[in-house]
Order: sequence, then C-alpha cells, then structure tokens
Amino acid sequence: MTNKLVLPTSIVGSLPKPAWLAAPEKLWSPWKLEDLQLLEGKQDALRITLQEQDLGGLDIVCDGEQTRQHFVTTFIEHLSGVDFENRKTVRIRDRYDASVPRVVGNVARKKSVFVEDAKFLRSQTNKPIKWALPGPLTMVDTLFDSHYKSREKLAWEFAKALNQEAKELQDAGVEIIQFDEPAYNVFFDEVKDWGIAALERAIEGLHCQTAVHICYGYGIQANNDWKKTLGSEWRQYEEVFPRIQKSKIDIVSIECHNSNVPLDLMELVRGKKVMVGAIDVANNNVETPQEVANTLRNALEFVDIENLYPSTNCGMAPLSRELARAKLSALSGGAEIIRKEFGCSANKMIKKN
Repeated sequence: MTNKLVLPTSIVGSLPKPAWLAAPEKLWSPWKLEDLQLLEGKQDALRITLQEQDLGGLDIVCDGEQTRQHFVTTFIEHLSGVDFENRKTVRIRDRYDASVPRVVGNVARKKSVFVEDAKFLRSQTNKPIKWALPGPLTMVDTLFDSHYKSREKLAWEFAKALNQEAKELQDAGVEIIQFDEPAYNVFFDEVKDWGIAALERAIEGLHCQTAVHICYGYGIQANNDWKKTLGSEWRQYEEVFPRIQKSKIDIVSIECHNSNVPLDLMELVRGKKVMVGAIDVANNNVETPQEVANTLRNALEFVDIENLYPSTNCGMAPLSRELARAKLSALSGGAEIIRKEFGCSANKMIKKN
C-alpha cells in the first residue's frame, strides 16, 4: 500500500502583480520600482503570490511570474547577442504584430536568470514548486533574427541556454520545470522537424519532472479573435500530441474549459501526466467548483486519475487580483469534489499494489 497525492492543483504560470509593483490588469507592464527597491518589491510580491496560492488551496505552487515582465523576453534579456534597443516589428504566431528585440550575434546565457528567485521561493514554502520557462520554438517566434537567419539554428542555441538554466533551477529545489510552447499550436511543420527535438535538448540531463504547456494564449483580443476562426472543434493538439507522447516530457498542459478542444484527443498522450485546464482565463466569470469538477470528470475518461493535474488554461496576469483569487478557490474546490467521489482522504489516495 502506498500513499500518493491525488489531483494536485496548480496554475499554469502567472498571477496578477500588486499595483505598487506594476500597473494592474495589463500584460508586460513596466516596473514602478528601481534598483534595491525593485528587488525587495519582487520578493514581497513572491511572498504575496505564495500566500494567495496557499489560501486558494493549491498543492503545487509557483512564482506567479512576479519577477518578470514577460514570459519570454525576460529570459531573453539576460542572453548575449540580443539587441533590445533597435527593435523590429514582427508577426507573433501569425496573429498580431509586436515590437520585439533583434538577434544580432551569438546567443549565450551569461548568468542565471531566475535561480535566485527560485531559491527565495524555495525558502518560503515546503510545497512542491513548479517553475515556467519559455520553450525554444516560442522564443524563436518572439524576436527578429538578424544573425543566424535560421529558426532551427536559433532554437538549438536557445535550448542550450534553457538547459543550463533548468539544471540550476532543479538544483535550487524546483520539482517541476515547465516549458511554455503556445507556438506548438501554430507551427506544426517546425514542431515535427525540430521543435520537439529542441525541447528535448532543453530537458537533457534533468531528473526533476518536466512539463510542456500548450495553450491558445492569454485572454487578449488577438487571441480571442483567432479562436473564433478555429471552428467548432479545435484539433491543433492532434498534430503535436503523438510526438509529445514519444518524447521524454513527463507532463502535458492543455486548455480544456470553455474551449472547443475534443477531450478524447488526450488519448494520444495516454500514460503521460496531464495538466487539465479547468479554469478559463479569458473571461471574468468565476467558475463554480461544480463546473471545475465537471471538466475534470470528463477528462477522467481519457486520463487516469493518478495522472490528472487540475490547472488553469493559461496565466492570469491580465485579471484582477480578486478575480484570480476566486478562480483559484474554484479550482481547488472542484478538485476536492472529485477526490471525495473517488474516496480520497486528506488529498491522499490509497493505491493497491
């Protein structure tokens, strides 16, 4: 007989920042503090976001991306060979235009990026920690390459830098390292040709759990408009799941609640752990625990209960703090409903050998 945490809840990545740190309910807001005050402010925000997750009943906690402005470019800022001053406007994921940095030389990681933040978070909690990093393909799609002039070559350099960072995060006590790859839902040929291989280079040598997050984007207008063009069934996962199934990635994070994703596509990653998005981050409606439980219950047709990780569809940075709190509580409440249905006690499940 063994005890095992069942239906461990977590969020994908971001939570709203406090208004004194950055402008609220906006993506990529500039910092309101500088120098030592900014460092202290980020640590205070980490303490707050940890408390929010604890009060919301989450089992696996993260930094809520409190120490970074953007889930991709904050990592890129710390790499050599990238010019943030002379920017270019590019099309992101064939969906919207953005002013992005340029690759002007050899890309390399000069020093750790998030490791000190992870160490600080580790010192504040005994719960398992998950840390998100951008994935190589999504990084490539978030800048303009004036140097390599090959998305594949650039992705491999990013993968090397990510692997260095991931190993140090692992050593800092992070139990799950998640790579955010929303670009996997768009660039299927690149996923097939080198995207999965670059991701496996990023996780090379890790012994902690690894995850890949593939969603339909934050609840911004460009993403919402794109979703309207996808029809009655969103089958993008069908293109990438078979390759993920063959990869060494442990966990797949997908968007489920209020999406048109056929849940039976999860059969394509049967045996993998699945972070099932049971909270919609693209609207201001607060799910009830019963709605969350329904999403999880439906997912259990295709995912074994020991492999199901209730989560959010995407990050919640653009939401109000009050709304995010309510959604966290709904997530943990819905997971508890399913635990009781399966006879789980104190979030533990007795499994027969």
